[in-house]
Amino acid sequence: MKHFVHKKSFGQHFLKEKSIAQDIVQAMISTGYQGPLLEIGPGHGALTDFLVTFPSFDLFLNELDHTLYDYLTQKYRLDDAHLLKADFLTLDITSLFPNGCAIIGNFPYNISTQIIFHILHHYASVPVVVGMFQKEVAMRIASKNGSKVYGITSVLTQAWYDVEYLITVPEHVFDPPPKVQSGVIRMIRKATPSVQNPDLFFKVVKAGFGQRRKTLRNALKTLHLPVGWEKLPWLDKRAEQLSLGDFVELIQQIKIITG
Repeated sequence: MKHFVHKKSFGQHFLKEKSIAQDIVQAMISTGYQGPLLEIGPGHGALTDFLVTFPSFDLFLNELDHTLYDYLTQKYRLDDAHLLKADFLTLDITSLFPNGCAIIGNFPYNISTQIIFHILHHYASVPVVVGMFQKEVAMRIASKNGSKVYGITSVLTQAWYDVEYLITVPEHVFDPPPKVQSGVIRMIRKATPSVQNPDLFFKVVKAGFGQRRKTLRNALKTLHLPVGWEKLPWLDKRAEQLSLGDFVELIQQIKIITG
């Protein structure tokens, strides 16, 4: 493998174990998805080496590191349209892929939660996501109420996607090895989103978990909700005690009060 200078600012940890790369790619293939596929942070191509062998994918690579960008250009002979030199968090996925695209990657750990929120912003254009995260983040995305890591990311992601935690990946299969284990998850967009009022849903969930030691009655006061909200169920509980379904029903009740 060609030697690269690892850039901490990009959160670079290159996967070097081919069997794990194959497992991640297989997790995407097993969904039956075909069409545009965007790989975030391909690095030296651990996943890309396998992805390019599947003609069912119209493969796009997103790499911000100019050194790796040049390397990938030469290695895979991709045109400019299929090799995007940009910060993923600035990409307008909906405009770039009007017919939608799936997303895969060994995501940079320093922006992994931001990547999830950016995907949620464009969820209508992203039917499938398979990604590797820091294990704690992966578990948080997939966790249910009652778990110690259950939080904002859990509820917001699961409102639009069915999330499955697939495998735990040890530190030694990366170069350089991170100080933490990693976890791979798969997200498949729900046929019918759980939430019909996304703006209000985001506000309530974020406010609830923003002061997670407080009951919802106290945590939601800053939102200036319509008169009568104080009488709704669940308000004497903390956000971490509510399931996704509870949050959805709470939003529906608030909308009924609003009229």
